[in-house]
Amino acid sequence: MSNALEDRGHDLSDDLWTARLLRDDPAEIVAVHRAYFEAGADVATTASYQASMPGLIRAGLSDEAAAGLIRSSVHRAREAAEAVAASTGRELLVAASVGPYGAALADGSEYRGRYGVSAATLRDFHAPRLELLASAAPDLLAVETIPDLDEAEVLVPLLDALGVPAWFSYSVSGGETRAGQPLLAAYEVLAGSTAVVAAGVNCSAPADVLTAVETAVSVTGKPGVAYPNRGEAWDARSHSWAGQGAFDPALATTWVEAGARLIGGCCRVGPADIARLATTLLR
Repeated sequence: MSNALEDRGHDLSDDLWTARLLRDDPAEIVAVHRAYFEAGADVATTASYQASMPGLIRAGLSDEAAAGLIRSSVHRAREAAEAVAASTGRELLVAASVGPYGAALADGSEYRGRYGVSAATLRDFHAPRLELLASAAPDLLAVETIPDLDEAEVLVPLLDALGVPAWFSYSVSGGETRAGQPLLAAYEVLAGSTAVVAAGVNCSAPADVLTAVETAVSVTGKPGVAYPNRGEAWDARSHSWAGQGAFDPALATTWVEAGARLIGGCCRVGPADIARLATTLLR
């Protein structure tokens, strides 16, 4: 979503990131969702990753307006899905994006974890947004880019109580969570969840995906999730990606062999990449 909006000329350098367009130009959100569906995507993740009640209220919205904007992320994705489905006959799904606590801080801590806050603070942050997104009737939740098993331990009971199916993906680096915890322990947190229907990895370097998917599938017994970024590094000061990266759809065949069933791309992966990925997986 972010790179596609930037390619369309939008400045996403403020703290709301893609959520700003939900307020300022929702038609562009719909257009980007359509572009990915038309490229071959079957599932859209909503522009709610960095949308939170505290963040939107800091940006000047009332409580009611902030809540409505979060719900609207699902409606915008649904609008695109219904339009493309009507012309193609495809079954297209909407996954409501649930980003980590650190995403709303807009300081890069979503790639570090260990925020230094209590479990109660994390619950108070996540519970209202989960309820708002669920009330907008997505097909499932995409709990994504979670850097820390401590945050997972808070999220899983909330998801199970809510009862909406969810995939759950960590951000990882070198065989550990971004917070430096063993993947085995991280995926054990998800193993007994009744709401989590798939587990894996996102917004991580493509080279780190296979180990994470193998571990996720082995530990949880659930289908795997794999949607990496291009392998670049996020610079929180400039709100931009740095370094060299690449997205090779051929790697996805190894993820499928490891048990991944939800496969795609995260930051810096555009519609053209998804088209190549769809061609690779469907041929």
